[in-house]
Parts: sequence; structure tokens; C-alpha cells
Amino acid sequence: MPEIYMDHAATSPLSEEVLAAMKPYFSRKFGNASSLHAFGRGAKEALDASRQQVASALGCLPEEIVFTSGGTESDNLAIKGACLANRHKGNHIITSKIEHPAVLATCKYLEKQGFSVTYLPVTSDGFVRQQAVEAAITDKTILITIMHANNEIGTVQPISKIGEIAKERGALFHTDAVQTVGKIKTDVNELGVGMLSLSAHKFCGPKGVGALFVKKGVRLEPLLHGGEHERQMRSGTENVAGIVGLAHALALSQMGMEKEATRQMKLRDRLIEGVLSSIPESRLHGSRENRLPNNANFGFKYIEGEGLLLMLDSKGVAASTGSACSSTKLEPSHVLLALGLPPEDAHGSLRLTLGKSNTENQVERLLRVLPPIINKLRKMSPMRAGVTWNGKEEGHG
Repeated sequence: MPEIYMDHAATSPLSEEVLAAMKPYFSRKFGNASSLHAFGRGAKEALDASRQQVASALGCLPEEIVFTSGGTESDNLAIKGACLANRHKGNHIITSKIEHPAVLATCKYLEKQGFSVTYLPVTSDGFVRQQAVEAAITDKTILITIMHANNEIGTVQPISKIGEIAKERGALFHTDAVQTVGKIKTDVNELGVGMLSLSAHKFCGPKGVGALFVKKGVRLEPLLHGGEHERQMRSGTENVAGIVGLAHALALSQMGMEKEATRQMKLRDRLIEGVLSSIPESRLHGSRENRLPNNANFGFKYIEGEGLLLMLDSKGVAASTGSACSSTKLEPSHVLLALGLPPEDAHGSLRLTLGKSNTENQVERLLRVLPPIINKLRKMSPMRAGVTWNGKEEGHG
């Protein structure tokens, strides 16, 4: 097993405290929350308490929380549900070119159903321009969906400003906040959103459970039918153990969040400084200032990301090149291409995302092992044979 885990944007370890909170609902408290007997009432009480905890963390009402199987389902329910329920008002959707595949693929699906989608470009740092949002809105626009922070490059979007635009123009506004909930403040009122997606396993909760904030008054067409669960928006027996875990993990993440964010920012900044100063022809992807506290995404010319990950893994370091949902694909990152990078450069990326377990010593070890790996890969690269990581020419043989 890798000794250093720096892939928390893909998933985070389940907290021992969260596991302890979940355990009773796998065995002793196994009731169906829809049942009227004591077992069912116990499950319902846990469900209600969890809904209150999540609502408290997001600054909304408990009845505005819909539990789902994770971020992907939350995004699908928000986008498909809102568009299908409001089709009589229009058929136009606005999103960005750097959204998570759960959003982009959903929008592509809706295009096949007769909806029109505008995919906004971003700046070289990954920002959606407010002027671009305003220019794209028409009288047919029913939904704007822009992520709170990008899962690959960590850029945090000016969501509250976009929310003001959406409100002025009468469009629903959804944000994929899977990477921000539990890491930075995500008050739905301050953000100005009508819907917000989150996923438990990004903040040390269990996999397979998430939630969608749906502001009171927002109509959604359900994706699943067959019951009246979750305000009739999501049929199916609730995953009570998972929901308890989500709520407990979210509550724990709120405790000392600013202090932990500051700690991770220091580690992140040391990573950025160390990599850029020790490896020529390296670059930081995303905004230097307005980025997630735990995200550092780099590009290295003349190398291929998969080989880099394998070599880091052999040194006990777990990292990624981008989204875990796209890690088996050979295509370059759509996010990096949207920043304006050529495909050959987009292939040579490294995403390091920190968590509570990471330490200064781990960061320093990463900074020791990474430059020689880049050196070795560049020696092997047909893109730049004979040039080492320190810029000195070397014989090809």
C-alpha cells in the first residue's frame, strides 16, 4: 500500500468516528424508515436527525435536503429534474466546458431530448466569466449549472456573482459542490443557488451516499419512481447507515474547518513552491490564489501522466492525473484542453490533493522523489530526447 496518500479529491478515508456512528444501523437499528413499528421509527428518527445536521451545515431547511447515492445522482437529478419539470418555460441550459462528466454527460443527454446547451469557455486559470454568463442567457434559459470548484485544477468559481445573475434573469441555478463541501464554506444562501450537489466520500464519509439541496419552491421531475421517499423526489428505501455517516462526517468537517484549511493551504503552497522551483518547464494549473486549500495541479512538458503515476506509486505515493471518473481513459483532460493547453501538454499533468492525514514530512518526501522521476521520464520521452529535468543536455544513448 502507498505510504503517502495525496488523492483526496478522488476519495477520502472513512473516519473511524463516522464508522462508529454508522455501525448500529447495519445491525441493531436496521429498520426501514418507512415502517410504523419501533424499528422503523428508530430509523426514521436517525434519518430526520441526519437531515437536520446536513441542513445546518448548508444553512438551509431540513425539508430542502434530498438524500441520493452520491454526487453523480445529485447532478443528474438537479439537471434532468429541473429541465424536465420546467420545459414549458424554455429549453436552454448554460454550463461550462470544465464541469465534471456527471454534468457534461447529463447535458449531452438532454441535447438529444431537444434541449439547447451553451458550454461556456473559461480563462487560462479556469474561471467562468460573469460577462459570458450574462451574454449567454436568453428568454429560453431555464437552468444555469456551474461547479463551485473544479475537481481537477481546484479553481473556485465566483458562484455568488453568477447566482445574482441567475436570480435577476429568472433562471434556476445549480452548483456541483462535491469538491467544496466540508473543505470551505458552502452556505447556500450566500452562494445564491437553488440546488447544490454533494457527496459523502469526499469529506471522510462513506461511498455511495450523497445529497442534493433543493430550495423550497423548486420543482423537479424525479428520476426514480415507485415510492414517496425524499419528498417524492427520489424513490427507494433510504440508506440509513450511509446517511447517518454522511451527516456525521459533514458535522465533523465543520468543526475546525478554517484551521484545517489553513494547515492544508500551507502544505499546498509548499508543494507548489517546491515543484515549480525544482523542476524546469513545470507549471501550475488553475488559479494561484482562488483555489481549493488542498489542491495542487501541475503540468510537466515532455512526459505522460500515466507513467508518472506508476513511478510515484512505486515510491509509495498515491496521486492522480485528474478526475478519478476518467482515469481509465487515454484522452487528455477536457479541463486542461479548455484552459488552452495543447493535447501533448495536457497529457503530462499531476494532481496532488491533500487531506487531514498529510504532513509536512510527506510533502518534503514527495518533493525529493518527484524531480528524479520527471528526469527519468524525460530521458525516455520521444518528445524531448536528450534533455534532463535540470535542463542539461545529455547523450541520447
